[in-house]
Amino acid sequence: MPTWRAALTAAQLTDPALRADCTAAARRVLRREQAPYLALRLLAAPELQPWLTAGLAFMNLVDDVAESGVPGALEALTGRVDRVLAEGDDPDPVVRAYAHAVAERGLPTEWITRFLAGAGTAEAGFAGFATEADFQAYVDAYAWPGVVVFTGLQYPGGPDPEQAAGWRRFVDAAQRVDFLADLAGDLGDGRLCLPAERLAAHGVSRADLEGAADTPAVRALLAAECARAREALTAAADVVDLAAPGLRPVGRVMTELMAHQLAAVERAGAGALRRDVGYGVVAPLRILGRAWRERRRAA
Repeated sequence: MPTWRAALTAAQLTDPALRADCTAAARRVLRREQAPYLALRLLAAPELQPWLTAGLAFMNLVDDVAESGVPGALEALTGRVDRVLAEGDDPDPVVRAYAHAVAERGLPTEWITRFLAGAGTAEAGFAGFATEADFQAYVDAYAWPGVVVFTGLQYPGGPDPEQAAGWRRFVDAAQRVDFLADLAGDLGDGRLCLPAERLAAHGVSRADLEGAADTPAVRALLAAECARAREALTAAADVVDLAAPGLRPVGRVMTELMAHQLAAVERAGAGALRRDVGYGVVAPLRILGRAWRERRRAA
């Protein structure tokens, strides 16, 4: 694994202030998203690492502000982002690092505008999904642009339509797996992220899920949702080939980790209503280690 300083140099970041901003962004990612951070540092091409960590730090910052519920916080952040993209300055090093990454990599600001708008509507005002169409609208408004503001930095000039569509399929799958893995925590926070129409189709109530009822109907509902997620994962497999060569090992690891987590949800059954289903420790290390060894052999 190259040192962080070597990665900054590979990205042609020589200005000490910009290097410090990118380092602050990387530290934020490390505190919040250890598995993606390790995947990026171990597997991504060094010249991509500063841009992608800045993008992931920004995506997480917007998520955190949108979920904070602090009145006016997201509007204030949106105004600051508009200014920094135009003028290049902000008090937050994460925002500065991201603005520099956008300028250097040529990511169209449309994606950022869509993400911030979706954060203020689809995420901050989240009230659940009545139908599958509502879930798809959430992905379009918030989850998809949220991933592209990060992953889009791998492509000079931003993703082309085929690449963007590939990341849309990836996000669809990732969101389904996340909602299943986080069912218990989300329900505890008052959020139900499965479409109400599918509960009704199985004769399951929200109270059944909140009470972690282990009934045939609940198990059938969860099995059907896992099948939908697995189908979406299969449809998203081509995102690895659509990624820039320097990010393909990371794409393989992230899709493998999602498949691992989904399998854990399938094994848990109704137990996923009692506690969230994480990645564990051994499997991610094994997956990362194998990918790292394959990358070294290829190099």
